[in-house]
Amino acid sequence: MSTSDASLARRMGKSDRILVRHDAPFNAGPPPELATASFLTPNDLFFVRNHGDVPEIDPHTFHLTIEGRVQKPFRISLEELRRLPKVTLAATLQCAGNRRQEMMAARPIPGELGWGTEAISTAEWSGVPLKEVLAVAGPMPEGRHVEMHGLDETERHGHRFTFGGSIPIEKALRAEVLLAYEMNGRPLLPAHGAPLRAVVPGWIGARSVKWLTRIELREEPSENYFQAKAYRLFPPHVDQDNVVWETGLMLGEQCLSSIISSPGDGEALAPGLQTVRGWAYAGERSVARVDVSLDGGRSWIVADLEPELSRWAWRRWEARIDLPAGPGKITCRAWDSAAQTQPEHPEQVWNFKGYMNNSWHRVRVNAG
Repeated sequence: MSTSDASLARRMGKSDRILVRHDAPFNAGPPPELATASFLTPNDLFFVRNHGDVPEIDPHTFHLTIEGRVQKPFRISLEELRRLPKVTLAATLQCAGNRRQEMMAARPIPGELGWGTEAISTAEWSGVPLKEVLAVAGPMPEGRHVEMHGLDETERHGHRFTFGGSIPIEKALRAEVLLAYEMNGRPLLPAHGAPLRAVVPGWIGARSVKWLTRIELREEPSENYFQAKAYRLFPPHVDQDNVVWETGLMLGEQCLSSIISSPGDGEALAPGLQTVRGWAYAGERSVARVDVSLDGGRSWIVADLEPELSRWAWRRWEARIDLPAGPGKITCRAWDSAAQTQPEHPEQVWNFKGYMNNSWHRVRVNAG
């Protein structure tokens, strides 16, 4: 890490070991070997995905507004929220663009952030279930989508606006969706949405809106740029020149994925017995199995999975392998509770925005 990147990371409350992918806005994540060192990611290594500068918010004057298709619109202060019964939940958040670099190696993806495997982390989040706040407001039958507005400003195509997005009311009313004000037992850092953010387990990170200031119940999904245009999935023949935004699949639930965090890509190892480690994550489903291959997928070793410590979090895994001498590749794939597995190559899921790459993960090694 450069001196300037290390200085910026520290200003954001981050370790100087974090990988800085972009400095303004700040985007960073933990290197692979640190990502799975513990089940919970330390706050100073937890990945950061920002689309604008971190806003300055006074928690003493902060209020959350709930309005739209509700019977009783109201405002509530952070202090009032903290008086409500607190719920703590371990959940993994992952950017929809995680592992984009592998897609970029297959075909160029201009204008998008080149994430490796670091745009994912797990924390214990504490706050108030969103459903409790919505119950006070009284959703009307036509309030089928819950739109969340942040205070972070960004600019696209000459227009300035704040970040936002929505989730269906059915997801919003589930117990796991939180209005969080603490992360791993400490108040949220500004870079992670202080004083208040949404945490929507099992869904893409973009739906866990940070610096949350307003909740609006709507008849239709959010028209915010980051839902109406960004964070949509298109077939491989579509690009920036011929895209019709309304035809893209609106991203919500996360897909099954797994990666190798150790050894690192290009690492030199001794031949013989070695331990391979990584994570697997299945979003709304559960991770059921992880396989490891030394021969490109012709044969597989079943890895050992750690116990499921949270329904909404990744599972770490490890496998003992007998590594032959010379250069080679180690490959992993996961299976979920619906017996679904990952596609073999990133080319099979390539799209011009670089979202949702969940192909087999490979690292090159040299044993000798």
